[in-house]
Amino acid sequence: MSAAHTFDELPRTPASHFRLHVYAAVLGLRGRLPEPDDQNGLAFLRGYYDQIDAGGFDAPGPDTDTRWSELLSAWETGTAEHLPLRALREACGLDHLALTLLFTAGLVEEDMRFGALFEAMSGIPGEHRPTVGLLAKWTDDDRARDALQALLRAGVLRESDPDAPRPRRAVQLPPVVWDAMRGGAPPASPWARHRPAAELPTADVLVLPEETRRVLERLPTLLNGRESQPVIVRGPRGSGRRALLGAVARATGRGLLELSDPSPELVGPLATLLNALPMQELELAPGETVELQRWGGYVGPIGVVLGARGGVRTDVNAITLRTGVPDVDARAALWSAALGRRADADELAARFRTPSGTIQRAASLARVEAVLAGRSVPSDDDVLSAMRSLHGEALETLATRIPTAGGWRDLAVGDETLRELELLELRCRHRERLRECVGGLLAGQLTPGVRALFTGPSGAGKTLAVGLLASVLGKELYAVDLSAVVNKYIGETEKNLDAVFARAEELDVILLLDEGDALLTRRTDVQTSNDRYANLETNYLLQRLESYEGILVVTTNAGERIDSAFKRRMDVVVEFRAPSPLERWQIWQLHLPPGHAVGGAFLEELAARCALSGGQIRNAALHASLLALDDDGAVTDGQLAEAVRREYRKSGLVCPLRPAEAWHG
Repeated sequence: MSAAHTFDELPRTPASHFRLHVYAAVLGLRGRLPEPDDQNGLAFLRGYYDQIDAGGFDAPGPDTDTRWSELLSAWETGTAEHLPLRALREACGLDHLALTLLFTAGLVEEDMRFGALFEAMSGIPGEHRPTVGLLAKWTDDDRARDALQALLRAGVLRESDPDAPRPRRAVQLPPVVWDAMRGGAPPASPWARHRPAAELPTADVLVLPEETRRVLERLPTLLNGRESQPVIVRGPRGSGRRALLGAVARATGRGLLELSDPSPELVGPLATLLNALPMQELELAPGETVELQRWGGYVGPIGVVLGARGGVRTDVNAITLRTGVPDVDARAALWSAALGRRADADELAARFRTPSGTIQRAASLARVEAVLAGRSVPSDDDVLSAMRSLHGEALETLATRIPTAGGWRDLAVGDETLRELELLELRCRHRERLRECVGGLLAGQLTPGVRALFTGPSGAGKTLAVGLLASVLGKELYAVDLSAVVNKYIGETEKNLDAVFARAEELDVILLLDEGDALLTRRTDVQTSNDRYANLETNYLLQRLESYEGILVVTTNAGERIDSAFKRRMDVVVEFRAPSPLERWQIWQLHLPPGHAVGGAFLEELAARCALSGGQIRNAALHASLLALDDDGAVTDGQLAEAVRREYRKSGLVCPLRPAEAWHG
């Protein structure tokens, strides 16, 4: 049987191509070794030789390598399928000799018995891999040496023991490369995850902005050239950025190689072997710019996942795609599909303005909650518990969750303040639809973000009002932990703030900046480097507030210290005043326990005489309840009077109540 005839009968698959290169490496060894017998330890080679002989190469000669190379080229010509080795050869500029040396180095990966053979050939005890010196002498001229250098530059071969003389250094293939060369199952690697094209989504199943969808339809034509053009996908976490790049890869006939901690010398060859688009996700700080990493041994599109901030430098024009939060109808469809047909999918969509990926994750967690509780369909409580779990994962290192309950009836403030709070609630409820109801110029300026400033003296009810706002809107409330956010190192504060803002947007929680004047102070004249960096933080906050798409509430006791530029960017400013006597009476009623024994006349005098803040009234009611608990009875006039005097002593003031003897209990 002729060799050409045998090659033609081989199935044109990556596995056959790999096997032919193994035979080429064994054929190269055959001309350098004695005939195998049971005494010289080469008997295992008879099986390989028999398979090679069946192809007509029973008598190796000086032109054997050339003949094998020509037959391989003819076989490849009729193969339309992706052949990893052909792709690697073309991308790295290798020749047949280089691939033969590559497979010679890899024979021990295929069959451990080659290890003893290489130990004998190199003369180095215990060295079971071929050495640089052994492979460099494969030809009488410098062709083998040049081919070996090309393999080392491409990263598909590595030298061991850099302190040893170079001829004695062993060479080996990274296991992930050898696995990919076989064309079989995706290689396992701690820094790369491969997804074949068949497992990637198509564009029609993704929830995308219309403009992004139109660009995606044209991308295969734009990316079919030889240039390694970057495709940058920007958007919030959970908005389907990876899925979109997967659709790009599939549209160009490629898989996706997701890189977590890429090894630069291996990414290019690995992506080429797998016919995959390499993708890296960059978490960049505001204003940070990085050089886009390029990999040798790969020609094709490069995927980059970015948030809304930061940028990359590249010497090739990049194609930028954007993802975002789906509109309310699309979110309803996502909730319905993720949880099964639900009557409240519309309510969930309106309640949570979250990206598609967050909906999928929450639905998955909710289904687990339902199974653990013995339910076939997730309940509202399951969904809320799932969302709370996601909040904790993303936010609790930089912000603190504040439990919320109640409604506006639980707040005793003036009519004007209450009206502003109710208007703020409306603004939050209709923040997505509002732009549809205004003029074109204004609609272009509106975002879904709502920024509110609560000003007023300490204890006036600002923080309580934020909690009640979250409660009536059905949202979680998180207070920014300034001790965790503010950092003395340049740029770290902005990075931390950006992280907490981004996570709050993604999960659609209400974010509270309590005592926000610590961050939103007036800019100063630059006299020292500290002034300059403080102003940079302020400028960053101004820009971030303007682009923020969530609900943010800032509270302050010192509104005059806040930069006027921040106030202009606030959608709602609510002023809290010290409570009036009537409001103080209402606050007492809200805080005293049911069944208390406080007389009406005393409570009226207490509200009229004692100009306490809401926070002080809360503290006094709590202390009086503690005294009553110790006496095993209801709160009395005397206990409440003692609690009020305690609050005045804490403030260093004289209590205006009449002497204790005037009140019994």
